[in-house]
Amino acid sequence: MSLIGEDSDERATFFTNYLKNQRDFEGISLHQADLQGLNLQRINLTRADLSGANLKYTDLSGACLAQANLTNVDLTKAHLVGANLTEINLIGADLSGADLTGVDLTNADLRCANLNNVNLSKARLQEVHLDGADLSGAKLCGATIVNTDLSVADTQEICLEGSQQCELDETLSAHSPHWVSWSG
Repeated sequence: MSLIGEDSDERATFFTNYLKNQRDFEGISLHQADLQGLNLQRINLTRADLSGANLKYTDLSGACLAQANLTNVDLTKAHLVGANLTEINLIGADLSGADLTGVDLTNADLRCANLNNVNLSKARLQEVHLDGADLSGAKLCGATIVNTDLSVADTQEICLEGSQQCELDETLSAHSPHWVSWSG
């Protein structure tokens, strides 16, 4: 991964404009870019292509990543507090240890994603696709979970204390025997 490559002109423009305090980069292609550790708070990356990018330790709090392509991206220990992740594609992404407190994941695709020890407290998970995802050790305290089947994911030792579940009780209890806490 590097800033140089197939989209180097667009990447150079991105960094130049970002340093000039521009925050609207809707539809930009940053495929496989190395953005590790950057402060990208409140950036607009709606419909952007960041597939395969390195976003470890990146601060994306308050960012808009609606409908963005983040397949196979590395978001290990990234900070996405309050981010808009509606209709985002995070298939195969690594979000282990990331802070997603208060994010909106409505219609998000997290199939085969690594969400180990992720903080999803007060997040909204509505119609989220979690087939094959690893949610072990995740914190969903105070989360709102609507039409999302957690039984298709690894849910060992997750915390659901204070979560609001809608039409999920039977699915959860039948397929997920490893809950740490569930009180609503």
